[in-house]
Amino acid sequence: MTFTFSAYSSLLLPFFLQGIVVSVVLLTRGRRHGSTADGWLALLLLLHTVRLAQWMLGFAGWYDAHNALSTFMFYFPFSNWLALGPALYFYFRSLTNQEFQFSGRHLLHFLPALLYLAWRLVAVGVDVVWAHGVRGLPYPYHFGTKGQLAAMQEGLSFWVEVVGSVSVAWYAWLTLREYWQYRRYINNYFSDTEQIRFVWLRNLLVAMLLGVGITFLFSVVDVSVLPLNYYQAWYEFLATGILIYFLSIAGLLTNDRLAVPLQFWPASAPAESLAVTIAQVPQQVPPPETAGVPSVAEGAVDAPSPALIPEPVSATDAADPDLARWVARLTKLMDTDRPYLAPELTLPQLAAQVGTNTSVLSRVINTGFGQNFNDYVNEYRVREAERLLRDPRYQQYTLLAVALESGFNSKSTFNRVFKKLRGATPSEVATGLKP
Repeated sequence: MTFTFSAYSSLLLPFFLQGIVVSVVLLTRGRRHGSTADGWLALLLLLHTVRLAQWMLGFAGWYDAHNALSTFMFYFPFSNWLALGPALYFYFRSLTNQEFQFSGRHLLHFLPALLYLAWRLVAVGVDVVWAHGVRGLPYPYHFGTKGQLAAMQEGLSFWVEVVGSVSVAWYAWLTLREYWQYRRYINNYFSDTEQIRFVWLRNLLVAMLLGVGITFLFSVVDVSVLPLNYYQAWYEFLATGILIYFLSIAGLLTNDRLAVPLQFWPASAPAESLAVTIAQVPQQVPPPETAGVPSVAEGAVDAPSPALIPEPVSATDAADPDLARWVARLTKLMDTDRPYLAPELTLPQLAAQVGTNTSVLSRVINTGFGQNFNDYVNEYRVREAERLLRDPRYQQYTLLAVALESGFNSKSTFNRVFKKLRGATPSEVATGLKP
């Protein structure tokens, strides 16, 4: 099998090999750990890799080989835009919801791609198998390497590219919109979001939209401004190679075995009802024992002074007495048992300690304190860290040690939260707090 190495084919070859290798790694890892997200990411990588392969093999001489290699280039379904958007969307769904199951109704998203693939298979069956293989007729086009239906596909492929580009843009926008919903979800349910923020996913979605824009720009220039030759269009596929590199690195670095269960549903999907009111919850349920969380009674660390506790929103008592009672109960629990010292504290865990459900506790924090769960808990942690930094007994502690003592799970989270809530880094705050 021939492969002509040139500047154009050789520069695309590493991206192609990386896409194939990382896809196999992700499929193996996904099968071993039961991670459907890895499978979807492998599909995304393969779709990009196959698309890039068309230009790589073209510049490697396959179109001009005038043999079976040229026939392969005309009939293989390199175009994959119609499948790319849905694959991206379901990767996001499976990554952010460990209980997500792909069902038959979801297959409708891939119906346009399957119809186009079926048409390509019909072309192979008619031109290659029946006309050339069974009847022995020569191919009528491109030096005897391309059949009748393959020639017809050239006009169809342009419109498939147009529709596919619109599809990718739509699914990328849909996924980006749901990603912002997901960010609100984790801020309302988890106190430590470092591992599950998936910032790179947002960057990927933006990159996908940018990639569609680049492809669209090349198409507009080619059709209405100046016809582009193969060498000028090559740069579009170089951008695809860079996207493959980004996908590969991000996928391999993503922890496929998360410590916290993710069950995010977009606004359009079934979710836990948030319509439960405070009046529907028994008011005399005592909070259960707090297990595994350091208590003031244990004498491990001094209790924070009341001045360090986040103040409830004003006029709560007059506006909603039931809400005020839950605010007081929550404040007392945070003051005495200090559950915020558990690094992976979640909304359901805190709700169980308070003696209520997640809907009520979420309203108590959002309305009673004007914060989401993540900011509410981390405010306690930041103030605990500031207290430790003021205490002469902790002057020899490193910032990482102070972070861990205050309930943070890592120094990166400590730095990010401090910067968000105080507008300064922990080291800057520590300098200002030293006597």
